[in-house]
Amino acid sequence: MTQADKIFIEMCGDIINNGISSEGQKVRPKWSDGTPAHTVKKFGVINRYDLSKEFPILTLRPVPYKKAIDEILWIWQKKSNNVNDLGSKIWDQWADPDGSIGKAYGYQLGIKHKYKEGEMDQVDRVLFDLKNNKFSRRILTNIYNHKDLNEMNLSPCAYSMTFNVTGNEENGYKLNAILNQRSQDILVANGWNVTQYAALVHMIAQSTGLEVGEFIHVIADAHIYDRHMPLVKELITTETTGKPVLKINKDITNFYDFRPEHFEIENYVTGVDTGKQLTKIPVAK
Repeated sequence: MTQADKIFIEMCGDIINNGISSEGQKVRPKWSDGTPAHTVKKFGVINRYDLSKEFPILTLRPVPYKKAIDEILWIWQKKSNNVNDLGSKIWDQWADPDGSIGKAYGYQLGIKHKYKEGEMDQVDRVLFDLKNNKFSRRILTNIYNHKDLNEMNLSPCAYSMTFNVTGNEENGYKLNAILNQRSQDILVANGWNVTQYAALVHMIAQSTGLEVGEFIHVIADAHIYDRHMPLVKELITTETTGKPVLKINKDITNFYDFRPEHFEIENYVTGVDTGKQLTKIPVAK
């Protein structure tokens, strides 16, 4: 069982045993039959992953990691807000007939801003600072732009990354990062988001000459939907073996050259491989 599995099981147990139900409240999400989709939630969940020891991918259930990485590259590398630039169909429900999701996600990261060093977007500013001023306490991105919220087809869930470098020349410099997320559907999205943002930290570290350190995931509203509850209870009893190992093409030193095919996870044995398979997961909209 991986570090990510243990953290996931502990988090789900805490939500199940100590969470607050939205029953009796007016909620926005609905199931496909029109029934209100209620949740049990914990506010302010903080999970810490040591990337220097293990890549945090769930083995309780399979995570399609190359698709997850493709999405993070769509946002951070292509800086796109058009689903036609994305390999998967996960964003199609929020796209207009032209494929746009509005001024959201990658659109925000691609906006140029004026700095004393010149014009840069948020991603290029992060890369510049990590190469030229790595001990700065101001290396961060934020895509929750209130000015443009009314032109976003979906308000950003994972909205901010803060980067911080620790270490010294003798022992090496480590890149640490905090992901802030306003809301997360734990069953559907947790494994996906942790995998892709951990991969992002690896990519940025490799392209700026740093080692990976700690990845911290802060979830303001960590919730399990009512119809997911029996599935989660079943999932966290899964027994898995194996320790997945992330392999990245070390020849890639430019952040904008990374592709999903440059990533492989060896020894990735999941609950499906050991005979444990969840039924189809309903998604609230």
